[in-house]
Amino acid sequence: MKYVKESHINASPQVVFDFHESEGALLRLTPPWEKINVISQENSITPHACIVLLSRVGPFPVKWVAEHVDYDPPRMFSDRQVSGPFASWFHRHWFLDDGGGGTLLRDEIDYEVPLGAIGRWLLGGFVRQKIERMFEYRHEATRRIVESRDFVPRPSG
Repeated sequence: MKYVKESHINASPQVVFDFHESEGALLRLTPPWEKINVISQENSITPHACIVLLSRVGPFPVKWVAEHVDYDPPRMFSDRQVSGPFASWFHRHWFLDDGGGGTLLRDEIDYEVPLGAIGRWLLGGFVRQKIERMFEYRHEATRRIVESRDFVPRPSG
């Protein structure tokens, strides 16, 4: 399955990328209705850096281990699920120059729910709605934080 979300941000790709790379960005991009705890995290989105999250699916705790794979600042980084709630998950974060000083923020996710065809039938719509709601929030939070200057990028050089 594939999910794509695009938004325009009135800041350069470098600034939007720097925000995503900043300490605490993941928690700032996590919707308040999602109960996610960071168990361990390397303060990096470079290849091989891992993050371990604990969330819940209904009453059940779910551990999610993700590894960063690709890193091409300020254009893109990616991560993949090592273990967790999905049969597979690969997420590309794109920061594309809009030609006018802004950024086209694009998230591309290739994922499969567990349990194959039965999982797609039972969980596919629910999971899709959950992903759509999550990324709607993340894009809006990115826009609000970056455009309000609530994030100050690190000095270049």
